[in-house]
Amino acid sequence: MALRKIRINDDPILRKKSRPVEEFDDRLFTLLDDMRETLAKSDGIGLAAVQVGVLRRVVVIDLGDGVKELINPSIVESSGEQRESEGCLSLPKKYGITLRPKNVTVRAQNRNGVWCLYKGTDLAARCFCHEIDHLDGKLYTDVLAPGEKVYIASDE
Repeated sequence: MALRKIRINDDPILRKKSRPVEEFDDRLFTLLDDMRETLAKSDGIGLAAVQVGVLRRVVVIDLGDGVKELINPSIVESSGEQRESEGCLSLPKKYGITLRPKNVTVRAQNRNGVWCLYKGTDLAARCFCHEIDHLDGKLYTDVLAPGEKVYIASDE
């Protein structure tokens, strides 16, 4: 396993659409393992492959209950609404209030290619939406709540 460099700020790759994963092979397993390690060292809760410079539909999420690996994820159901603060490893020290669904169901493949369903509420729903948006070239700044702006976090 190896740490990968997280792309930040105006890196143009962050605005590109990721391609579906078609081969479940050693290259994918290495990417997943590297992303897990990078996420663990970054003090984040989610990481999309595009954030480490790979345009594939791959996400890892760790909300404290074990790492979830989502390959070719899509939101198949959503309900409710939440207005909460969001940040991003690719936009360090910045945050903003977004509008996201309160509940989501995500369909994704695991590292073996098996399709699974994942349900998320509140923070988990935000995280699923945030990371899947990355795969489509979107940042949380694109879904700020009306009247909100990006804030810079103080170091205090």
